[in-house]
Amino acid sequence: MPEEANDDTSNHQSESTAQQTPHGGGSSLQRILRFMSANKIEAVLWMTRIFSIFSTISFFLPVFGGHPYSSYQKVLLSNAATSALRLHQRVPNFQFSREYLASLFLEDSAHYLFYSMIFVISSPVSMALMPVFLYALLHAQNYTKQLLNQIGPSSLQLVRNLLAKLESNQVNILRFIACSEIFLMPTIIFFLFTGQGSFLLPFFYYRFLSLRYSSRRNPYCRQLFTELRLVVETLCSKPQCPSFVKNICYKGIEIVCRLAPSN
Repeated sequence: MPEEANDDTSNHQSESTAQQTPHGGGSSLQRILRFMSANKIEAVLWMTRIFSIFSTISFFLPVFGGHPYSSYQKVLLSNAATSALRLHQRVPNFQFSREYLASLFLEDSAHYLFYSMIFVISSPVSMALMPVFLYALLHAQNYTKQLLNQIGPSSLQLVRNLLAKLESNQVNILRFIACSEIFLMPTIIFFLFTGQGSFLLPFFYYRFLSLRYSSRRNPYCRQLFTELRLVVETLCSKPQCPSFVKNICYKGIEIVCRLAPSN
């Protein structure tokens, strides 16, 4: 996924520059269809991301009817399709070898394909949709701007302003996603103790979190772990902090450090 930071956005900056004005004649719809036909994979990726966005909204605000669990699964399945297609772009030549599989799991798209698989078969965890939703927003915004350029350079200015706002807050959004990824672990453990989760889910999610921590393109998970550790240590160093709280916090830090992948 993007964090790289925002892999799709960075990969398409040159495309975006090249598509600042509509090319060819015809109506706006014809230009859009021609533009999408020119690169079908990017068009399909955009559509699956838009589907993820609307399915997430449908899950939290079921104004269009339908069962929320159905919307929950649609979000994860569409994200799995997006991740699989993106992974095919990044590592196209499949080989059944250990080296190929190792290179596969270096990709952020593989992380979120795995993420979708572990949550789609488990009991719904609403918080699990937040990273998918935000990544879909970030990745769809660049292609949406290119589609708007096919209509006209000043078309739908309100939408353009919203997209510009989204782009200007990209780093904050990526940091929020990293926080969501981290705090999903204690949420999953809490659900396990309340009988709402699978016993295997924490182990699978730990593997996902390890992949995110070791990501080559996404530094935010590592950064947030470091910042959270500094915050906790600062709070524990205050005289007002009770001894038993200090012991619990330091023990927790020790466990997390022991479980963290070595880079």
